[in-house]
Amino acid sequence: MNDFYIYTDHMAVGYNGRPLIQDIQIRLRRGEILTLIGPNGAGKSTILKSITRQLSVLGGTVYLEKNRMQDLSDKEVSRKMSVVMTDRIQPELMTCEDVVAAGRYPYTGRLGILSEEDHRIVQESMEMVHACELRDCDFTQISDGQRQRILLAKAICQQPEIIVLDEPTSFLDIKHKLELLTILKKLVKEKKLAVIMSLHEIDLAQKISDAVICVHGDKIEKYGTPEEIFSDAYIRELYGMTKGSYNADFGCLELEAPKGRPAVFVIGGGGSGIPVYRRLARQGIPFAAGVLHENDVDYEVAKALASEVITEKAFEPIGEEAFRRAEDVIKDCREVICCLKEFGTGNKRNQELFERWKAREEQT
Repeated sequence: MNDFYIYTDHMAVGYNGRPLIQDIQIRLRRGEILTLIGPNGAGKSTILKSITRQLSVLGGTVYLEKNRMQDLSDKEVSRKMSVVMTDRIQPELMTCEDVVAAGRYPYTGRLGILSEEDHRIVQESMEMVHACELRDCDFTQISDGQRQRILLAKAICQQPEIIVLDEPTSFLDIKHKLELLTILKKLVKEKKLAVIMSLHEIDLAQKISDAVICVHGDKIEKYGTPEEIFSDAYIRELYGMTKGSYNADFGCLELEAPKGRPAVFVIGGGGSGIPVYRRLARQGIPFAAGVLHENDVDYEVAKALASEVITEKAFEPIGEEAFRRAEDVIKDCREVICCLKEFGTGNKRNQELFERWKAREEQT
């Protein structure tokens, strides 16, 4: 275990002496991000609180830089580990700068007086999360998203070697979600920090994590790289999805496909059909899509949303069989939407499909 910065040995966690999850084996090096995913109430926050000593472990041991955490003082732990949890702290009469500055207390004397160097670190930490404009604001009067940024600045200000975060993106808009995760990635890469966090946004977890732990039921169900964890079938199983779908290749969720026989036929390809597929699904209109090559970007979304998808093998010109199938489906549709403006040799017959349909419409 010499190369792991933090690891657990058969850790058991829970409440009131009753184990919720047992035999937890976490292994994390500096310069890596480990993310916990799983349904609400699975125990992700319980695991994080046990690692950070907010809850007592019910079994096993947590090691921090080869030392048992139970043998370390609070000050020793706070110089190595920063924690950003979802609990709503309500510091009275503190500005945002005061809250960030609290991250320097493990390094100050008993009076908590900050040096010039401490103030410089506070300033840099607030700049890193783009929160300098909040410096003089009352911490209790800012938005949830702004609070999350201030708490991250406090954690950075602590100059830790590991940061533990519980759902750090929950209250952030898209811009600040990406900014926060970019900051974490930069800290991991440049300062060789270790990061353990929980995320609800599985698309972000898939993109940012070096390793992923799946918490399900009363156990750690899977532990591996994103490539090992994220598949359409497993994510459906992990979250018990009965509606809609998750596309592991795109890292996106799709709503449930409309039921019924196709009323519209969509000719797409190269991403051109995806907005139309989603619009029709949103309106509850069942549709067919084709002819799509099996390696086309449209194909993955069409599989999730279309009533029927007519396909051709990758890299092959559209053949007679696929063309005839598409024509048969079009006969029963009230409308054909062609999303393509140009056609190549591979999908030339899609142009023929559309022109034949237009000719029939003009005759009726």
